[in-house]
Amino acid sequence: MTQTVVESKTKTAIIGFDQPFCVIGERINPTGRRKLAAELEAGDFSTVEKDAVAQAAAGATILDINAGVVYNSNPNPNETEPPLMRKVVELVQGLVDMPLCIDSSVSGALQAGLEAAEGRPLLNSVTGEEEKLEMVLPLVKKYNVPVVAISNDDTGISEDPDVRFEVAKKIVQRAADFGIPANDIVVDPLVMPVGAMATAGLQVFALVRRLREELGVNTTCGASNISFGLPNRHGINNAFLPMAMAAGMTSAIMNPVALPIGPKKLDEKRAELAAAGIIVPDDIDPEVLANITGMGSTQPRAGKEMEAIRAANFLTNNDPHGANWIQFNKPPVKAGEAEAGARGRRAGGRRRRA
Repeated sequence: MTQTVVESKTKTAIIGFDQPFCVIGERINPTGRRKLAAELEAGDFSTVEKDAVAQAAAGATILDINAGVVYNSNPNPNETEPPLMRKVVELVQGLVDMPLCIDSSVSGALQAGLEAAEGRPLLNSVTGEEEKLEMVLPLVKKYNVPVVAISNDDTGISEDPDVRFEVAKKIVQRAADFGIPANDIVVDPLVMPVGAMATAGLQVFALVRRLREELGVNTTCGASNISFGLPNRHGINNAFLPMAMAAGMTSAIMNPVALPIGPKKLDEKRAELAAAGIIVPDDIDPEVLANITGMGSTQPRAGKEMEAIRAANFLTNNDPHGANWIQFNKPPVKAGEAEAGARGRRAGGRRRRA
C-alpha cells in the first residue's frame, strides 16, 4: 500500500489507502482573511496561535502554514514572505507538536519553511507548469520531503478530467526523473464547484480511483471547493468527504474547526426569541444559550465535517472497533468531575495492592 510519511520532531502522520483519513488544517492562511493579513504585517501572531491550537484540538492531522501576505509597505512577496514563513513555522512548532505542510507559491518561502521545519514536512505545492516543476522538484529532492501535486499546467485548469489525469501523470513521471518516488507525491485532482459544474463530484470520484489504481498515488483536495457559492455548504461538504474517501481519497486540506458563536449572533438570537414571546433570562450562560438554541458553541470545536470523516473512518475499518468514534462522541468531562474520578481510581488501586 502507498504510504506518504509526514513528520514533526516527534510525531508521524501517514497518508495512505489503509490509514485514517488525513485532515490538513487550512486555517493558518491569510488569503481572503484581511484581519489576519493585517495582523501578520503588524507582527501580531495571536490569531495564528489560536488557529494552531484550535485545529489541533479539533483533530487535524497536519497543519498547513501559508504566509502569503501582500504587505502594504512592501508588495514584493519574494522579500517579505520568506522571513514571515520562517517565523510562523517556528511559532507553530513551539505551540503544537504536529507535522506541517509548507504552503507557498514563492520559492524562497518554500525553502525558508523547509529550513525552519523540524522533521519531514509536506510541501504545497508543485503543478505541471514547467517553471514550477523546475523550481519545486529540486527542493523536494534536496530536503527529501513529500509534495502536493496540483493537476494544472501551462494551459491552465482543464474541465476535462482526462486532461487533469495526464497532468498528474506528467508530474509523477518528472518527479521520478529527480529520484522522487510516487509515494511522496500527493495529487490534488482539483475539485470543481458542483454549483457551476453538475458533474464535479462524479468527476473527482472517478479521477481519484484512476490516480489510485493507475499511478498508485495518494490524493488530496481543497474540500470546500465543492460547495463554493451554494447554501448550506457544510451539508454538501459532509456528504462529499465520505464519498471521496470511499472513492479512495486519502486526505483533504480543510477547516476542521466549527468557528465559535460570537456575542453579535447571540444577541440576534435573543431578539428573535423575544419577538416570538420567549423570555431568555439576562444571566443565562452564553454557552448554554448557544447549545439549547442549536447555534453551536461559544468555543472553537470540531466541525461537522470532522464528524463525517470520523464516521467514514469507522465504516471503512480505518478506526478498528470504533475507538476514535466513541472517544469523539464522549461528552466533555468537567474539571471537578475529572479530578474526583482520578482520585477515586488512585484510591481503588491502592486498596487492590494492599
